[in-house]
Amino acid sequence: MSELLRNAVGRLVPNVINGERHVPFQGVGKYKPESGKHSTKISRFADYPSDGNKQVANLREALIKSGLRDGMTISSHHHFRNGDIIMNMVFDIVKELGVKDLRWFPSASFPCHSYLTKYLEDGTINRIEGSMNGPLGKFTSEGKMKGTAVLRSHGGRYQAIQDGDVKIDITIIVAGTADSFGNANGVNGTSASGLLGFALGDSQYANKVIVVTDNVVPFPCVPWQIQGNYVDYTVKVEKVGEPEKIISGTTKITKSPDRLLLAEMTAKFCDAAGIIKEGFSFQAGAGGTALAVGKYFGDIMRKRNIKARFARGGSNKYLVSMLEEGLIEYILDGQTFDLDGVRSMRDNQNHVWTSPFTSYNYHAKGNFAGMVDVVILGATEVDVNFNGNVCTHSDGQLLHGIGGWQNCLFSKTVILPLPLFRNRIPVIIDEVTTLVGPGELIDVIVTERGIAINPLRADLIEAVKGSGLPIRTIHELKAEAEAICGVPKKPVFEDRIIAAIKWVDGTVIDVVRKVKNY
Repeated sequence: MSELLRNAVGRLVPNVINGERHVPFQGVGKYKPESGKHSTKISRFADYPSDGNKQVANLREALIKSGLRDGMTISSHHHFRNGDIIMNMVFDIVKELGVKDLRWFPSASFPCHSYLTKYLEDGTINRIEGSMNGPLGKFTSEGKMKGTAVLRSHGGRYQAIQDGDVKIDITIIVAGTADSFGNANGVNGTSASGLLGFALGDSQYANKVIVVTDNVVPFPCVPWQIQGNYVDYTVKVEKVGEPEKIISGTTKITKSPDRLLLAEMTAKFCDAAGIIKEGFSFQAGAGGTALAVGKYFGDIMRKRNIKARFARGGSNKYLVSMLEEGLIEYILDGQTFDLDGVRSMRDNQNHVWTSPFTSYNYHAKGNFAGMVDVVILGATEVDVNFNGNVCTHSDGQLLHGIGGWQNCLFSKTVILPLPLFRNRIPVIIDEVTTLVGPGELIDVIVTERGIAINPLRADLIEAVKGSGLPIRTIHELKAEAEAICGVPKKPVFEDRIIAAIKWVDGTVIDVVRKVKNY
């Protein structure tokens, strides 16, 4: 029986979700689990072909040989983003085989996966535990999913796999190139998608691992981003994905004058605060405004003849051009956002692929996130306590996943450039609809009408004194937005919880409830 408990940020969350026990959020850095890492079932060398050829006739055979049955957990990665083909194919096969009540555990889903709503409706898929973008999030908001969705950050997903919070029965790894033994990469072949880092944890900890490719090469497939020693079966299909759809509306630099102003103000703030200096490091999110910040960083760096030691990716053509120009020594890439990123990762040894283990895993012996000097992120809402929301909109609809957003909050300085209002709805409010990131980790809010610095960052406040930048309190910015737009009505929710939001340590930081009248 589930009980609602008030967590450390005052949100009522259940301690049982989908029949499994969960721990409420206890505060940043407060939860310290003592269990060891999860391990997979023992496999024997004798159970695999001595010639190393693990290729089977088709995906259907691979799923059957993997022991597919009701109630299992099937995982996948999102390196093809909106160009994924294979997971729709997988669940067609699942349906044909009469298997049902599955948990789908993707690193993210995209509008191309709206095809799967019919399988959510008929019970083939019980629930999604992974970032949902667009139609599947809307489907969930409407209360149509049979189970409760669980959203995790990229690092939180790896943590859940490693710790055994989620035990994967079968994982599907889609690769641009592979050999029949299972070594695979995403940088070669006509369907190259770049990085395969999101599939790394799945390959290491899933009980059965299937690699799917449309480009089988003789052993060894080099470089190998996925090691064949983890792989059970390989499958060749006609086409694995549409690489041209890796890029999407959220991974293009903004052309909006207002958003470009936000980006320019953000770069000026970083310069005034002394962040942009020889050897600094930065990360910009996938949003159009965040990408534009990198452009303005480049302008400042050229003018002052300095370069960054590294930039954290998502890689894209803008970041790649800075690497090739010599403004950045290294890209440490967590996700490939366009075909320029794919090319660079393949050809440039200073473009280094990483995974959520090295980048974001909170239950590891350190990761890159805390070593980044400044990170530029987006948000749907922030509140007067600097808490951030990236999953729901002001109308309460669940339309976005967490991605790496939570993990990036551990960077040395976290900046959110945001318009003061969207569609005449203020972005700064009294209390965020869904609390995804605690305000103690969010340092600066940049709007077109002023910049608010978290009072906890007295060092930043002091650093920009006399800079001429429009520094204001967050309460002043909220009041100005309301003077223009008025105070919006808050969404009305039913009691039913349709999704849980996990924090980076596996605890439950908030929930999303069904919007009333859906």
